Amino acid sequence: MSVQFGIDRLLADPALRAPLEGKRVALVAHPASVTADLTHSLDALISAGVNVCSAFGPQHGLKGDKQDNMVESPDELDPHYNIPIFSLYGEVRRPSGQMMSTADVFLFDLQDLGCRIYTFVTTLLYLLEAASGSGKTVWVLDRPNPAGRPIEGLSLLPGHESFVGAGPMPMRHGLTLGEMGQWFIEHFKLDVDYRVIAMEGWEPDGAGFGWPESRIWINPSPNAANVNMARAYAGTVMLEGANLSEGRGTTRPLEVLFGAPDLDARAVLGEMRRLVPDWLAGAALRECWFTPTFHKHAGALCSGLMIHAEGALYDHHAFRPWRMQALAFKAIRNLHPEYALWRDFAYEYEFDRLAIDVINGGPGLREWVDNAAALPGDLEALTVPDEEAWRETVRPLLLY
Repeated sequence: MSVQFGIDRLLADPALRAPLEGKRVALVAHPASVTADLTHSLDALISAGVNVCSAFGPQHGLKGDKQDNMVESPDELDPHYNIPIFSLYGEVRRPSGQMMSTADVFLFDLQDLGCRIYTFVTTLLYLLEAASGSGKTVWVLDRPNPAGRPIEGLSLLPGHESFVGAGPMPMRHGLTLGEMGQWFIEHFKLDVDYRVIAMEGWEPDGAGFGWPESRIWINPSPNAANVNMARAYAGTVMLEGANLSEGRGTTRPLEVLFGAPDLDARAVLGEMRRLVPDWLAGAALRECWFTPTFHKHAGALCSGLMIHAEGALYDHHAFRPWRMQALAFKAIRNLHPEYALWRDFAYEYEFDRLAIDVINGGPGLREWVDNAAALPGDLEALTVPDEEAWRETVRPLLLY
């Protein structure tokens, strides 16, 4: 059975669209906001007669052309439809009252990666908060979580909220954005007229393990090039807080456990296997070499480890990318105790905390890596209760 995403169901069923008649509609979208035949949602909705009065672009822009963190997009006017396109990653990240005044119903149609740090999750929260108590309506046109239902990682601690940390959830949250919106409303006690246009036929544990094999992958952001990246991302994104290359400046970014000109990947892999071989399950690791054309270590030959969470090499229920990445950090720290692992720079508008702590929603992972006496069991003892608590919290919210 082919899978229908929320946008496809909305377009196919006049009854679903009926509440939009006579309403001013806004669309939150990016390049992956496409129908089954790859028509962009903005074009498809207008062709279907929906009165789209404005559009919103998240991080990387409506066009998806902005490469890196903290590279902002301006507001603009759509040249074809003559409607305003507002940037939610420019002068503001929260929709302003003026932006909200352009529509009655907001259709949120972003493809997510199933990871707390992927900023489209936070953009959904900010939209719901802006709509709360205003009489505005928010619909999520639901799309798959390509990482599937597995849950992994430490939960964000109170006081560590940021644009990459919307609330107390683990790194790999296991929800679709339609489900996440409902959790936001309940957790933050928001007063929003909220609706999910659910998918039809999506089986998170079916073929593809989250991403339907019948659907073409479109990059939701410039460095999200394929399903392998989406599966690995809940681990590899931590490299953004390290002085190790995540592969930006190559054709396979965020699909490596690390790359660096001054490390021996084979030695690091050996130490990982010595420490916790179980944390390497579910995917294959392959030694690789690459020279980034930009970003960290640009122009330098890097030794690294490539993750292959794909094909016959992939075991969906065994693969734990957050632990695998944590283990790579620990192995590097064991082999090179003085190595400058942690990158000290402004990360997603947070200026007074280390990026690795912003990414992890607290200092727990960094402290475990840096403590020579800390064992893998110590990280498990911190993490498993968070994972189990989240699993129980969200169980009633699952739509599929």
